[in-house]
Amino acid sequence: MKQSSKCAIGGIVSALSLVLMISVAVVPFLTYALPAVAGVLIVFIVVEIDKKWAFGVFSAVAILAFLLVPDKEVAMMYIAFFGYYPIIKAILESKLPVVLDWIVKVLIFNLTMVAAYLVLIYLMGISVDEITEYGIIAVPMLLGAGTVAFIAYDIALTRIISLYVIKWRKYFKRYFK
Repeated sequence: MKQSSKCAIGGIVSALSLVLMISVAVVPFLTYALPAVAGVLIVFIVVEIDKKWAFGVFSAVAILAFLLVPDKEVAMMYIAFFGYYPIIKAILESKLPVVLDWIVKVLIFNLTMVAAYLVLIYLMGISVDEITEYGIIAVPMLLGAGTVAFIAYDIALTRIISLYVIKWRKYFKRYFK
């Protein structure tokens, strides 16, 4: 693939990712869904170019999201997990056995979510309404529900990657050479 095509794909993915995250201002109940969808876009970079380019696109989007996205929780979810997860997924699935792969992925998810919320609460001063409403029991409940949602996201991401490689990749290759 030509360097110009790599730059074009990176720019398109970056722009679409930012538009998705900024649109949370219009559709506020998609605070977690839109960063997850923006993360799915990184898959195209991982599959078509390589992991180094994907990390570069993630970094550019992360910086711009932190500066431009009005809802900092959305930017933090992208930066802390969803933006780089497709890259980590590709690395882990190629090097680890399935059981160990799932254990590591769930640990990464839980650790990054805890770290992200600690940064949001203590460094950025954003309050989490669930914790004040339900008390300390809200933390394990939210982590448990988040883990179930993460597993569903990972399975969906695997199916999207398979569908892309099997059906859509040939159309993509026509336009970007």
